[in-house]
Amino acid sequence: MAQGNKSLTIEFILLGLTDHLYQKILLFILFSAIYLITMVGNLGLVALIYKERRLHTPMYIFLGNLALMDACCSCAITPKMLQNFFSQDRRISLYECMAQFYFLCLAETADCFLLAAMAYDRYVAICSPLQYHIMMSKKLCIHMAIGTFIASNLHSMIHDGLLLRLTFCKSNQIDHFFCDILPLYRLSCTSLFINELMLYIFSMPIQIITIATVLISYFCILCTIFQMKSKEGRGKAFSTCASHFLSVSIFYICLLMYMRPFEKDNKDIPVAIFYTIVIPLLNPFIYSLRNKEVINVLKKLMRAFNFLK
Repeated sequence: MAQGNKSLTIEFILLGLTDHLYQKILLFILFSAIYLITMVGNLGLVALIYKERRLHTPMYIFLGNLALMDACCSCAITPKMLQNFFSQDRRISLYECMAQFYFLCLAETADCFLLAAMAYDRYVAICSPLQYHIMMSKKLCIHMAIGTFIASNLHSMIHDGLLLRLTFCKSNQIDHFFCDILPLYRLSCTSLFINELMLYIFSMPIQIITIATVLISYFCILCTIFQMKSKEGRGKAFSTCASHFLSVSIFYICLLMYMRPFEKDNKDIPVAIFYTIVIPLLNPFIYSLRNKEVINVLKKLMRAFNFLK
């Protein structure tokens, strides 16, 4: 077969996390529970924000989109991983592999933009409260959300297209539990110069700009908080930002740990588990349990359905 056609017909084999039966059983139970809770938590938060009109504010619009992207990330990775725990056939076609990476890249890129938008929203709310409704109008918020999805789609399509130019002839076994970009690069016989160049041209600026936006926003927020004379005001401001700052810190620490020079081993698997499975699980609880408004709306709905007396 011609070398140019290899990448069109190849199938990969996902080696997964372990081959030990007892470990498979334990991990299957654990990740099944995480997947169920993740989907209920994120989609429930999306439904709650959509249904309750008083949550139709910029912060909650961004939060709803973040929850939707976390659900998308979980759907792209976890079902195939769960299937492969006990399946004799761990094959995945090239196009299934590209689709899996596309949705993962879409979700992670959108998360970067949404977390930066949420940091800017908190900056305006605390540092310029009198101008908040002008600077963060619902129309601007919707445009920012739409722009996030357009940019994330383009970013994903670029890297997916560049993966399709590669010829995978070293092996068809991916030493990972999903089709990630670094394990695929390790299997390529084609020069990775263009792919790596495009990673630096597109991915690095996204990370630098969004991280800088978050850091600058929170630096200004902290300066404003420390200038407040009222302890109650400082406490309220800290409480408003705490959940978002915690979520941002976890996300970017994992992302920066993962985006390092390519290695020949699978040390990136634990970090990948955290940012593809654990973070989508944590986000809805981090935001909901520390947000009195979300809790009050949830209690109201539970009373309406006679869950609470």
